[in-house]
Amino acid sequence: MPVIVNRRGESSFGDSPRVNIVAIATMVASIAIGGVVAASVGNPIPVVIAALVGFVLMQSPKIAQQWERGVVLRLGRFVGLRGPGLFWIVPFVDSVATWIDQRTITTSFAAEQTLTSDTVPVNVDAVLFWMVHDAQKAALEVQEYSQAVSWAAQTALRDIIGRTALTDLLRGREKIEQELQQLIDGRSNPWGITVQSVEMRDVVIPSALQDAMSREAQAAREKQARIILGQAEMEIARSFQEAAKSYHDNPTALHLRAMNMLYEGLKEKGALMLIPSSAVESMGMGGLMGAAALQQQRLTGGRGDDQKVG
Repeated sequence: MPVIVNRRGESSFGDSPRVNIVAIATMVASIAIGGVVAASVGNPIPVVIAALVGFVLMQSPKIAQQWERGVVLRLGRFVGLRGPGLFWIVPFVDSVATWIDQRTITTSFAAEQTLTSDTVPVNVDAVLFWMVHDAQKAALEVQEYSQAVSWAAQTALRDIIGRTALTDLLRGREKIEQELQQLIDGRSNPWGITVQSVEMRDVVIPSALQDAMSREAQAAREKQARIILGQAEMEIARSFQEAAKSYHDNPTALHLRAMNMLYEGLKEKGALMLIPSSAVESMGMGGLMGAAALQQQRLTGGRGDDQKVG
């Protein structure tokens, strides 16, 4: 069940009241003894006296849960911590001022419309995990320590956002969470409270800024793609340069390469190839080109004859 801290700092579970079985048993036993005495003497006065005594005695036993500590004051002066388990106090002299829950507690806090160091308004939601390690300080040094921790967390979050740029806020969450934990822990340690961790759940920025950041990211990706394409073109040019050096001293290899290029281009029927005239003259491809054209004309003419015959 959730732990609820009331105005006096006392912890309870849900809305159910704290039930002290030992106090009830003390009251019942006292009334029973008074009833027995009243029955033996034939007078009801012992029952009344026993009920009054039982009411006084039932103020003495207290029960603290395993995770609780009771802060006991004697006539307003602190006398110590009690619990867990059964303990006794002096009725009407001692009082349990508050019950301190020493389990790990989670507190949600947020900073709305807070400006970053580059003047961007953001909304940040976070969760704080903390616990009371010194119940005496939590009870005596601060009023409503749970609320004090919440306010300390909010002010610390606003402080860190104000000196952090938006980019660092979005990318460096772990570092910011550590700084936030140290800052809150430094403020709450004098209250007997230690911060175990801080986790940022969400960072919300204006929709217009989201669109601008999206366009910026898209432009950056396009820029990177063009840079990669340019680098690929440079590598291809270097490869052609190395190939040209190899063909310069080996004309036979150059002619074989030219024949292979023509073959690859003429494999597809009806293919059209454009070759510079300088390449034809330098590589001696005139005869080869004529033979290739004649072969193409024969194939085309053969198909025309077939159509006429049909």
